[in-house]
Amino acid sequence: MNYTMKKIFKNLTLALLVGGFVTSCETIDLDQRVSPNDLSTDQADPNLLLTSIQLAYATNQQTFSNTAAQLTRIDYFTGRIYFNALPGTELNGVWGRTYSSNSNGVGDPVSVGILTNLQALEGIDATTDVDYSFHVGVAKTLYAHSLFQLVDFIGAAAFSEAGQPTEFPSPNLDSGEAVYAAAFQLLDEADALLSAAPESQGAVDIFYNEDTTKWVKLVNTIRLRSYKNTGNVSAFNTVIAADNFISETEDDFQLQYGTSELQPDSRHPDYAGNYTPSGANAGYRSNWLMETMLENNDPRIRYYFYRQSNGTPGALDVNGVLVPVSEEDLACSLVVPPQHYLDGNYTFCSVNNGYWGRSHGNDEGGPPDSFKKTAVGVYPAAGLFDSSAFDADSGLTTGVGLGLGGAGAGIEPIFLASYVDFWRGEMGSDADKATFLRAGLEKSIAKVQSFGALDGSADLSVAPTATEVTAYIDDTVIAFNAATGDDKQNIFAEQYFTSLYGGGTESYNYYRKTGYPTTVLPNWEPNPGPFPRTLLLPQNEVITNPNLSQRTDLNTQVFWDTNPASPAFPPAN
Repeated sequence: MNYTMKKIFKNLTLALLVGGFVTSCETIDLDQRVSPNDLSTDQADPNLLLTSIQLAYATNQQTFSNTAAQLTRIDYFTGRIYFNALPGTELNGVWGRTYSSNSNGVGDPVSVGILTNLQALEGIDATTDVDYSFHVGVAKTLYAHSLFQLVDFIGAAAFSEAGQPTEFPSPNLDSGEAVYAAAFQLLDEADALLSAAPESQGAVDIFYNEDTTKWVKLVNTIRLRSYKNTGNVSAFNTVIAADNFISETEDDFQLQYGTSELQPDSRHPDYAGNYTPSGANAGYRSNWLMETMLENNDPRIRYYFYRQSNGTPGALDVNGVLVPVSEEDLACSLVVPPQHYLDGNYTFCSVNNGYWGRSHGNDEGGPPDSFKKTAVGVYPAAGLFDSSAFDADSGLTTGVGLGLGGAGAGIEPIFLASYVDFWRGEMGSDADKATFLRAGLEKSIAKVQSFGALDGSADLSVAPTATEVTAYIDDTVIAFNAATGDDKQNIFAEQYFTSLYGGGTESYNYYRKTGYPTTVLPNWEPNPGPFPRTLLLPQNEVITNPNLSQRTDLNTQVFWDTNPASPAFPPAN
């Protein structure tokens, strides 16, 4: 575990306890003295409050990314009926961590929410002689991004009545437009604080190591993604012209994981679920993404996915030999695909070359395949690089296990420079798309390939060469320029989604705004219900807040989603 992560987790429990004291309203009426469990804000440690904010935010990013990636086929989605697979509990944790309290996701029972701790930091900053502008600026940045995301996922959020439990014990939700405007204002306030390069006052910054110049770039990058969502080309271009956003890989905004297995487990969550003594137990890889990358001969595929078997039942193995179907290992390999899969010539069950995953909506139970199915690779989870190390007799590798590969010291990508290149293409002409398609691929592939060094056992002689990478990028851009209509848009969207692997939050926004790529696999279920334009309101808030009523469908559209209503849009659904 690196030094920063050690500092974080050493102080985590204390941070959460302090945060809990700050928000407690219990007092003991003994000689009118204040209970030690009711510390005032000026007695809290601002550094620990900021640590709690960062951890709550980081865990929220995992949830947003996982949900978005599953819906857009970057990751595997398990539900045949969208409404049933996305209950009101989906964003309970996100809501609690944003506003009040919930599990922080790293093994501790309680953390105080981002807003509560931001308010405490503002109170401390206003009543002490120490300048805590850094703390407040960082907290406002993360809170603003959280508000944007809540709107993007549920269409509304609490703001004007949030964080005022005495006056508004049951806060109403503000409209998406109003929350977006408020979040932009928060970014302005954060920008003003951070641009003055305030001292960090001993804070632990798990993202940028107390570098305020990078935080200002992040503020502008969040502005870019939000102007992109609303289609505000003028404002988007104004930020671009100022040239102070995440444009180089060295400025990437990401969470760095560690290698500790216990107390706490600091490894990448996907690594922790895939590299166990009993095999890859946590989920499946997306058939759509693996097949798309395989057909494109994408140079990132060996880094994204680690094959444990050289062939999948019902598909061709690495030698071009058909693997027998197997009811025990892959029940769907014996099933005749439904008509909508046959009509579209979609891969219903099995991908060639040992890429053993599942297709969108497959809700079958889990067979004994934990040492056969494809696991997460060395990017971004710091697993194993796929060296095609298959046993000649069994067709299997030695399999996944504790500590293998990079031991889990991967990253949670949030905003990468390659993502911003794709945004610039999205907001421009076809010529712009070609330019930034190239730039995005160059950055994405270079970053992904750098992760190969994390796996000391990797045989990188099978990795794509620089010449092969250049040819891949050239061929992709040539194909984009030569294509027309949906084919052109699909090439751009497929490459964007592939580059978002591991940090797929923005794919959900892109898919609802453009409807591309139209090449994604349909749900297994012929009638899965309309594609979710937003999710249900967080059920915990609905239960405790009499001003809210739960929705009865997933059809509510975000204010910037002006496309036709589902099920007509997106067209692939």
